[in-house]
Amino acid sequence: MDHSNKANQSNSNQSNANGNEYFVIKAKDNGVHVIGLTRGQDTRFHHTEKLDKGEVMIAQFTEHTSAVKVRGKAVIMTKYGTIDTEES
Repeated sequence: MDHSNKANQSNSNQSNANGNEYFVIKAKDNGVHVIGLTRGQDTRFHHTEKLDKGEVMIAQFTEHTSAVKVRGKAVIMTKYGTIDTEES
């Protein structure tokens, strides 16, 4: 039995379980806030960024970041599709 393959598969599955997926946020207006939220029993804000019109942020879900809140006019691009915060 090849244990190295099993270890690689385990690490790969762990990466997917933690997210580690990239997403892109492009500000359509000045003052767009991007807020990172923590994992765990108590969800808390752990990081904020302010983007101005045309600025792009490339971010990633990690073992510490389980969710992101975007406040303001922006386009959010993920592997699942594109979301425009102005659309209802």
